[in-house]
Amino acid sequence: MSQAVRLLPVLPTPLYHEHMGCWRDLSLSLLLALLLSLSLPVVVCHQALYRGRLQPHSPRLQPHSPRLQSPSPRLQSPSPSLQPPSPSSPLRAPVNSSLAASRVGETGGSLERIGGPLGRHVRSYNHLQGDVRQRKLFSFQKFFLRIDKNGRVNGTKSKDDPLSILEITSVDVGVVAIKGLGSNYYLAISRKGELYGAREFGIDCTLKERIEENGYNTYASAEWKNKKRQMFVGLSVHGRPLRGKKTRRRNTATHFLPIMV
Repeated sequence: MSQAVRLLPVLPTPLYHEHMGCWRDLSLSLLLALLLSLSLPVVVCHQALYRGRLQPHSPRLQPHSPRLQSPSPRLQSPSPSLQPPSPSSPLRAPVNSSLAASRVGETGGSLERIGGPLGRHVRSYNHLQGDVRQRKLFSFQKFFLRIDKNGRVNGTKSKDDPLSILEITSVDVGVVAIKGLGSNYYLAISRKGELYGAREFGIDCTLKERIEENGYNTYASAEWKNKKRQMFVGLSVHGRPLRGKKTRRRNTATHFLPIMV
């Protein structure tokens, strides 16, 4: 037993305790430093949020902030590219020039049905006044409009009838006069809407020519209306003239196709 005790090594107790104490102090300081480094950003963030919520004079909450006092210069005045075009702007109603020229030559100079507004100034279209065309008006009901030598207006199925050859003359922008070459009578609509042939040109003979969506033309009295409704030239399914009071623009009985002679 005494030999076993003698074989145990003798440990330097004071040095051991001193060494262990140094390591313990070092580990505690490292642990504290680690905790401080982790908790410091959280504390700073909470303080910033707390200050931002409770400070009444924060720039974000001030009602008289410069950002809210006056709108941005971009919002004060619209960009020139976004401003609506002036009435005289050439971009107001873009129209294909070649198409416009072809349609004007066919309709006697009226641009109101190919993009131009109603009542547009005619200073640019004076050269179209006086345009004369020889046509046959073929109705949607398969009749050729004719004016006989007694001034009666009706329709014929014969495509060789000389009384169906008409002379269409432009008297204003969109307004024409139609005259039968074989009878020398003008196509006219009376105040009551009756369709007849007039020996002399008068206000009953002024007709507004317009191209409809289906490609056919309509001819309405430029002078007379029935209860603010336009009265049109029309032929029934039997080739008889229709009273203007019973005609409408959408009624195909008033649609005519100009055919070159």
